[in-house]
Amino acid sequence: MTICTRNHTRCFGEVLDEKMRLNATGMIAQERWLAIPGHFPNTDIDEFIVMLNHIHGVLIIGGDNNSERDAYMRPLQSKRQNVDRSKMYLSKIIQGFKSSVTRNVRKRRGKNAFGWQRSFYDHVIRNEENLNRIREYIRNNPLKWEFDRYNSAPRL
Repeated sequence: MTICTRNHTRCFGEVLDEKMRLNATGMIAQERWLAIPGHFPNTDIDEFIVMLNHIHGVLIIGGDNNSERDAYMRPLQSKRQNVDRSKMYLSKIIQGFKSSVTRNVRKRRGKNAFGWQRSFYDHVIRNEENLNRIREYIRNNPLKWEFDRYNSAPRL
């Protein structure tokens, strides 16, 4: 998945010598990402990176049991046709992560110092080949920052 800052503002650090160097806000985001499994049962963290204005990460939900994993992707309370994504387990995880980062950053930098873009981008990884391709993309993200379309986005 990918989670972006509001207006793609560069909040989390800089890319120097093709490596991501986190600032204090970036360290908060990384710390809160690493804490996800402690708050959400049957959730593990795989490859991830905190970039200047976004986070790429792979979350493993439900382990190897497909029926358990599928259950976590369905809405928590309702099985209606029109699915409210905010009730889905993955959405709850991202909502909790974003809230925690926002609270911690605003405590240090002020009430309006930080914000997230609404929602997030997700992709269900269905096989090992796809997983390995995504891991490689995440690892190489700092190498490609120079060519990123949001490279010229404002800084916080």
